[in-house]
Amino acid sequence: MLDGLTLDQLRILMAVAETGSFSAAARRLGRVQSAVSQSIQTLEETLRLTLFDRAGKTPVLTEAGRAVLADARQVVQRADALRNHAESIAGGTEPELAFAVDAMFPTPLLMESLRSLQAAFPCLPVALLTEGLGAAEQRLRDGQARFAIYCLLSTGAGDLDADFLAHVALVPVVAAAHPLAAHAGPLGADLLAQQIQLVLTDRSPLTSSLTGSIYSGRLWRFADLATRHEYLRAGFGWCHMPWHMVAEEVEKGLLKRLHIPQSEGLTLPLHVVRQRGTRLGPAARWLVDDLKARLATWQPCPDDAVPAGRAAR
Repeated sequence: MLDGLTLDQLRILMAVAETGSFSAAARRLGRVQSAVSQSIQTLEETLRLTLFDRAGKTPVLTEAGRAVLADARQVVQRADALRNHAESIAGGTEPELAFAVDAMFPTPLLMESLRSLQAAFPCLPVALLTEGLGAAEQRLRDGQARFAIYCLLSTGAGDLDADFLAHVALVPVVAAAHPLAAHAGPLGADLLAQQIQLVLTDRSPLTSSLTGSIYSGRLWRFADLATRHEYLRAGFGWCHMPWHMVAEEVEKGLLKRLHIPQSEGLTLPLHVVRQRGTRLGPAARWLVDDLKARLATWQPCPDDAVPAGRAAR
């Protein structure tokens, strides 16, 4: 029944409904009125529906016409999006921007860049894969991501191309009600060994041997950063957290920053990583450049944080 249906007929239907008459629609479309009337009649015959009540001086949409009009708008909108997307791909833009990013990367900053990317590439689909530790690299190796943003030191991979992006400051913190919060001075290894440390565990096998910044023999392991954060706030143990994620909670007194000499100046270096020999597409390059520009003025870190170049859990 719908083999004779065309986008042109749907656009004419929309024009008649929006202008209120066949003649006004003809003027908008630059056509003669008879052609517009014939197109609507053909559309009605194809759908086997009466779309307009022509009893009065001006055509009025029937109930069926209103329903078809709503569907027509969606079809035309999707067709326009398809055409724009195809033109964008033909111009060299990636069909989809798929990338993995470590959960420790500052989300508000990434959101700002992606919002600007959306304005610059309005037809570009985005697949954002938020991962931890080696899982971002695993997405890259599996072909699910064209590039990844994570700490290359976590996996020690030497067969990938990487460009430095930023340092994320890490600080040891604990809930204000936790016993460790009462200690004002430096915390020694003996005391830390008795306490529960909340650490991240990897969904991939790439960091199975990673033991950086683990000081306790009592470990609770978590697969994602957000869940660990919740248990940290609830007082189950202490851990290293990105300073930008906990600075406000430390300021409000909800969390207490711990004095652990071994952790002073601890940072997580993040890189833009891609398969060796590959190049970033136009949209990916635009996003990375925008992130670099924003990171140049974004430096929320404690005064004593310096690039230590160590990977930590």
